[in-house]
Amino acid sequence: MTDPIADMLTRMRNALGAKHQKVDVPASKLKLEIARILKQEGFISSFKTTGEGSRQNIRIYLRYGAKGEALMSKLERISSPGCRVYVDSQNIPKVLGGLGINILSTSQGLKTDRQARRDKVGGEILCRIY
Repeated sequence: MTDPIADMLTRMRNALGAKHQKVDVPASKLKLEIARILKQEGFISSFKTTGEGSRQNIRIYLRYGAKGEALMSKLERISSPGCRVYVDSQNIPKVLGGLGINILSTSQGLKTDRQARRDKVGGEILCRIY
């Protein structure tokens, strides 16, 4: 697999389309941080690690609205292994006027676009969620 983050986003997108309550993705530190940010921003209800050793998975519990609509309408990979996208702190784009988030990989760890602007730090835009 050449792009595990795109795989994680695709699994979540497919699970949302099929109205599943949870989805399992292979675990890594980067994916755990992405799941932590999604929980912190309210896009998912919770997550936990399952399995042991090198066979660990992240079980992500998806969140839906009152009428059963998905809270995340679009999960988009921005920077890919073949084409990295970097921005400085002054040029971080806003998503839908602040309703969505960009997840950035910075020198201080993964941050949302709001946190990166506040801390005046740029980095690689991993994905966009809204």
